[in-house]
Amino acid sequence: MKAVNEKGKEVTEFNNKEEIKWHKWADDWLVHLISPNVYRSTGEALASFDYVVREAAAMSVISKILKSIHNLQDDVRQDLYKAVNEWVAAIGKKLFMGGDQPNLADLAVYGVLRVMEGLEAWNDMMENTKVKSWYRRMEKAMKTTTDPAQNIDQR
Repeated sequence: MKAVNEKGKEVTEFNNKEEIKWHKWADDWLVHLISPNVYRSTGEALASFDYVVREAAAMSVISKILKSIHNLQDDVRQDLYKAVNEWVAAIGKKLFMGGDQPNLADLAVYGVLRVMEGLEAWNDMMENTKVKSWYRRMEKAMKTTTDPAQNIDQR
């Protein structure tokens, strides 16, 4: 919403600052933890993209560059675990950041984490963080909203 502050300057106010905060967090921080975790080692990079083996070495190098740019720990998994647990703590006792239903922040974080699904980094994250319950609720919510059979009007 556009408003004018006490100094007469036009400012933008957001109705749901928490949603915007976490949506921005997913884009500005969480997404940068994916590559360093998925390509943490040459072995993981090869396992992640075995169909492009010749690209794996480059992805491992890119991972190290991103690790440096974002000042990640030597064990990048720890940054991932910390970030994911921070997200879960921010949700608190709610089902989703959006309350009873996912909001844009939930969708952004789910989208970022989903790219690792089936990879060693994802398995490690599920085993070493508190995100599993929220992630499973998101999977169910996404299936319900994307499955046409679930959305049929039962009149």
